[in-house]
Amino acid sequence: MKKVLLKIGGMTCSACSSGLEKYLNKQDGVTASVNLVMNNASIEYDDEKLTLEDVEKFVSKAGFESLGIDRLEKEEKKKANEKYKLIALAVLAVITLYISMSHMIGLPQIPFLDMSIYPLNYAISLFVLAVIVMFIGKDILKNGFKNLIHLTPNMDTLVTIGVFASMIYSIYSTYKIFNGDYSYTGKLYFESVAIIITFIKIGKYIEGRNKDKTKEALQELMTITPNLAVILKNGKEKTVTLDEINKGDIVVCKPGEKIAVDGTVTDGITHIDESFITGESIPVKRQKGDKVIAGSINYEGSIYYEAEKIGKESTVSEIVRMVAEATNTKAPISRVADKISGIFVPIVILIAILSFIIWLLISKDITVAINTFVSILVVACPCSLGLATPLAIVISSGECTKRGLLVKSSEALENAHKVKTVVLDKTGTITKGKLTVSKIFNYSDMSEEELLKCIASIERKSEHPIAMAIVNEAVKRNIEFIEVQNFSAIAGFGVLANIAGDNFIIGNKKLMDKNNIEVNVNNDLNLLIENGNSILFVSKNGKLLALIGVKDVIKENIKEVVRKIKEKNIEVLMLTGDNEKTAEAIAKEVGIDKIKANVLPSEKAQVVKDLKKDGLVMMCGDGINDSVSLVTADIGVSVSSGTDIAMDSSNVVIMNDNLDRINDLIIISKKTIINIKENLFWAFIYNICMIPIAMGILSSFGITMNPMFGALAMTLSSITVVLNALRLRNIKIK
Repeated sequence: MKKVLLKIGGMTCSACSSGLEKYLNKQDGVTASVNLVMNNASIEYDDEKLTLEDVEKFVSKAGFESLGIDRLEKEEKKKANEKYKLIALAVLAVITLYISMSHMIGLPQIPFLDMSIYPLNYAISLFVLAVIVMFIGKDILKNGFKNLIHLTPNMDTLVTIGVFASMIYSIYSTYKIFNGDYSYTGKLYFESVAIIITFIKIGKYIEGRNKDKTKEALQELMTITPNLAVILKNGKEKTVTLDEINKGDIVVCKPGEKIAVDGTVTDGITHIDESFITGESIPVKRQKGDKVIAGSINYEGSIYYEAEKIGKESTVSEIVRMVAEATNTKAPISRVADKISGIFVPIVILIAILSFIIWLLISKDITVAINTFVSILVVACPCSLGLATPLAIVISSGECTKRGLLVKSSEALENAHKVKTVVLDKTGTITKGKLTVSKIFNYSDMSEEELLKCIASIERKSEHPIAMAIVNEAVKRNIEFIEVQNFSAIAGFGVLANIAGDNFIIGNKKLMDKNNIEVNVNNDLNLLIENGNSILFVSKNGKLLALIGVKDVIKENIKEVVRKIKEKNIEVLMLTGDNEKTAEAIAKEVGIDKIKANVLPSEKAQVVKDLKKDGLVMMCGDGINDSVSLVTADIGVSVSSGTDIAMDSSNVVIMNDNLDRINDLIIISKKTIINIKENLFWAFIYNICMIPIAMGILSSFGITMNPMFGALAMTLSSITVVLNALRLRNIKIK
């Protein structure tokens, strides 16, 4: 078996991707997973029976285009003209409605199109407008026929049947008008064709606006590594491109530069910011023998490292691969309307055909048989079904936006109320993702402000994130800085400096031990550790002066958020790459009972996969390291302060960083799905009641189908659906 990732052209909606996937999986020796978002297909085929050309032919036969191997490379964004098509459709729909219905509401009619004076002009004008609309919306009709041919009828198939049923009957009525039977003037349904296609196109446009975001984000991720690097060649430094780096080369990285490729440190000590991978804000110490990751930032000290993983083998490339695979293996969620149409459409077609045959045998009149056949299709096609789901989704999405929720997929809105587990990333999601001073133990005779003035003045000369937290605290307290002499930084330990003749040493415990400074404050030290702090020791002239706890503080309302989620019988789990003690301290503080600590990006995704076995999982995160788990989860939620890759890999973005919006999403989802079910009921009930009449079952009682009743049923069901969906504007959040 051979596996290939093909780039696919011609996919515009979920009907396309699901139809192509079903078609490919029907072929002998082929297993496929089609991804609409990535516009690609992950295909495994038997290379003893088939070639890549054979597979590409299958794609072509299904009505799509194979654009070759998808290497997830950066592409130029194509200019879309969908917006202008929608404007044209809207204008044509309004004109069609005015011509066909202005006389019903007392508006002045266009003189030469007056149906009572110029019925043929009236019919032909509506026919021309309907044909233009059908041409603009031909992708819907094409998909409808394509899925019908492949025996996978769905929403597009249903719309296509309705459009053509209305169109055929209207053309037949136009023919009758042309032959002088003006009674058919009121039996035209060209306006239905225009309105159905217009609404469906608008729905598809709204739903598909952000379709390419994940792919773009993945391509942007490839640029996180630097373009150039410095390697040692014959003892001399040489600047090269990443493509010129070979395994085994010694690469030089100076302070402030990015690591170019994955490797192992051969010389030097520094602190590296790996937050884009681990999600943790505190830089980690790296020295000889330690691994470094491409794209991470070197804060201090030059290091030399041996190149080990280059190109597609790098950690960044691996994350891209995992995100792509996660999106490809994510099972598509079938729409309620698609499921209904899959049963309803074939049944209606069968009923119409049987009725045609029966009436042809009974009446011996093909006109009667055709009239019955078309009447059944017209009256049975629930045109409002095209509105039932998308209209509710659009209104609910608008309500979400008002509350600071950007919902990027209707599946997320439909399924949020079914969630069994909410997984919260720690850094940047539960916490603010920014180091702050949490506690100062002052053992000196100085005031806390005087102490902080000395420490911050020294730390101002350092680039370390903990140093920045100290400086920010001083700025917040309006403390002025003082002059510092003889400053020096010791990579991996801390800093030394002199103020007014006093020698200050600030750093970790190893630095204190190295300078024989006695540290006998175990109670205070343990308290800071238990609360998840990073510890900074401060000494003056060989005597311990202070302990400073620095940590990433939790967001203000997170306790309330967790409480509300748990009240809905939803389990909350915290996921973090941080250590167990820090994770336990934060989880206890916010009321989370379950944690998973010390997990890497690939492990996070596996945790989410395991949780999905017990029900739907919602994952909330903000970093690149969360992107894989975001797309692995049933619903990925990111905060707007997060990275682009996290936001573009998610289904929902919390624009105001308030996690209480998760509660809003769940409530809106529940009310939306109830509303959709109600809409589906009203979309069908009028039409189903009319089917027996259209079939002629009640003709012996003198009750026959007048197409105007069919039009009335369609109109009433559409109006009812619209009014019912509008009730979502008044959603109350408890």
